[in-house]
Amino acid sequence: MKTQPLYLLIRFNPSSDPTSPFHPPTRMGDGSPNYTVDEALVAMGFGNFQILVLAYAGMGWISEAMEMMLLSFVGPAVQSAWGLSSHKESLITSVVFAGMLVGAYTWGIVSDNHGRRKGFLITAVVTSAAGFLSAFSPNYISLVTLRCLVGVGLGGGPVLSSWFLEFVPAPNRGTWMVIFSGFWTVGTVLEASLAWYVMPTLGWRWLLALSALPSLLLLVFYRVTPESPRYLCLKGRKTEALSILEKIARMNRAELPSGILVSDHQAKVPEKSNPTEGTKLLSTEADARPSYKDMDSNMGGISSLFMLLSPKLVRSTLLLWMVFFGNAFSYYGLVLLTSELNNRHNKCGVDELQSEKAQNINYKDVFITSFAEFPGLLLSAATVDRLGRKLSMSAMFFLCCIFLFPLVFHQPQGLTTVLLFGARICMTVTFTVVYIYAPEIYPTSVRTTGVGVASSIGRIGGMVCPLVAVSLVHGCHQNTAIIVFELVIFLSGICVTLFPFETKGRELKDTVSSSEQINSLL
Repeated sequence: MKTQPLYLLIRFNPSSDPTSPFHPPTRMGDGSPNYTVDEALVAMGFGNFQILVLAYAGMGWISEAMEMMLLSFVGPAVQSAWGLSSHKESLITSVVFAGMLVGAYTWGIVSDNHGRRKGFLITAVVTSAAGFLSAFSPNYISLVTLRCLVGVGLGGGPVLSSWFLEFVPAPNRGTWMVIFSGFWTVGTVLEASLAWYVMPTLGWRWLLALSALPSLLLLVFYRVTPESPRYLCLKGRKTEALSILEKIARMNRAELPSGILVSDHQAKVPEKSNPTEGTKLLSTEADARPSYKDMDSNMGGISSLFMLLSPKLVRSTLLLWMVFFGNAFSYYGLVLLTSELNNRHNKCGVDELQSEKAQNINYKDVFITSFAEFPGLLLSAATVDRLGRKLSMSAMFFLCCIFLFPLVFHQPQGLTTVLLFGARICMTVTFTVVYIYAPEIYPTSVRTTGVGVASSIGRIGGMVCPLVAVSLVHGCHQNTAIIVFELVIFLSGICVTLFPFETKGRELKDTVSSSEQINSLL
């Protein structure tokens, strides 16, 4: 005789909404209460433990900012010292982005499959070693090779941001990720200050060596860093995950929810004995159907990449790639464009000026310009949790277009500086918010791979932007360069509006399957 299917009776009400970070711990099939990592973090709040995690991850962000910022100082100095051509000088910058292109994808896969700690350990070793050794480069080839290796190490930056994100309670995530992004600005200002002091007296080799120190500090304090409890829970290592959550509770002087720790896709909604109006019937036969939940947590590198392009994630992935490309192209392009338009205002096609420029960098102006990012950070903090991620990014992309449009035509130098300053504020906001949004749209099983690959696409934008920001301006095509920037920035804003969902206040999901279930409810 054919058996009748069993049904779970689930009442949909605000308290059981799985998209809310405040819904109470649920119960397993045997009636015992359980809770997820997100519920535990919300219960314990943001406290002393997260501040220490923020300090460590922030040091890594400072390290990457300093290594990127020094490119604008070392290139001209090496060109002057070794008599390099403009092409060889630009290659010193391009190889760093090329290395980051490789590193961002590689370290994302390593951290998704072997742990966040192993991911940022390897990146810190590679960055600090190659960065310090590059100060002793005897010739051009060795310098370019070592700087490329530095880029490979810097590609692991998204691993640290994802690691920190997985310790932050959902209600505070936007604000604290903006604060985390502030470490990048600290790094740029610190590098500009260091260059202002070191370059005129000690030279570029000392700048390279001293800029490697933050990466070394990551190695010094590595042993005290915890693994992500979300990653451990996904991999079935719940005892280790619980141990870390208990440590967080002790340091934050809080208590864990009562019950058993489970992965978010194992958590069940409370069971009701009698169906009433508004009740939905879900057959338990669905549990017996083929599922990819377990496969999500044990994917290899190629499988992770294919998962990003699966029907469930392909739209978000492709749009995110375009936004990362536009962000990197525009941000680094504006930094170069500011220097080119101020140093060569209305002067183009004069190659003789290049060697003079290499020897007369105005470090004071670069230092002051670096502070343009602080208003951007404040604006990010004010909008990311009020307006949401999508509206914050799209509004700033379109506002940046407005700032840049007057530069299609010749403007006085003072007005040019003001307009570029405003545009850089806008791009700081978009860059900050996209690094908050990107880890939130991916489940834990592919989070650092997804952000790493998107970051790699961004590095391509970083490699291409000198052709527009420098070459076109040198060739007397300033208006063409501005129009190209306008198009890229405008299209990036359109892509943001096409993202499938907003992530403000949402819990992070562990698997693609659980992420899809939440998205279907939005």
